[in-house]
Amino acid sequence: MAHIAPLDRSDLPEFEAGFEIIEAAMGFVPRSMFTMGRNPELLKAFGALSFTVLGPGRVDGGLKQLVAHVASTAAGCRYCQAHTASSATRNGVDEAKVEAVWSFETDDRFTDAERAALRLARDAASVPNATNAAHFDDLAAHFDEDQIVELVAVISLFGWLNRWNDTMATDLEDEPLGFGREHLAARGWEPGKHAHP
Repeated sequence: MAHIAPLDRSDLPEFEAGFEIIEAAMGFVPRSMFTMGRNPELLKAFGALSFTVLGPGRVDGGLKQLVAHVASTAAGCRYCQAHTASSATRNGVDEAKVEAVWSFETDDRFTDAERAALRLARDAASVPNATNAAHFDDLAAHFDEDQIVELVAVISLFGWLNRWNDTMATDLEDEPLGFGREHLAARGWEPGKHAHP
């Protein structure tokens, strides 16, 4: 159960237009946003940053979600693992590929470009950070500098979200909770403190 109760969506009418965009993209509005809504300026700033980082860019939306998933898994955030795995499929990534993401180094479903991005995500989200110049040499073979900035922005955004949701014990919404139980449990995923009450 969450440590801080989220507000009700109806308590945040000034954010409704943004909530509708999020709901169209994800199928729901994350409860974390309703908790952030207790500080409207925080929710406004977070919304602007997340729309910039996860919105249209030069890196494919499905790859962004896989990067977020690997980073969140490396950081141990069950909430964000379920969210990003579910969102990857909403962004066109095959469910079997999502399930195989931790075999990205050897699985034929992953390209060398994806491997470089996912390696960066895994190692950047580790504590301590395990990235080095070789990561960027590998990335440069597939991505330009602007795209690399996009990838690092995704990892960084989810670093913040991993800390927020794990600390707050944000309750998982039904869709990502079901996705986690169906597709991630074989890899040891369980909702833990993020179980929906």
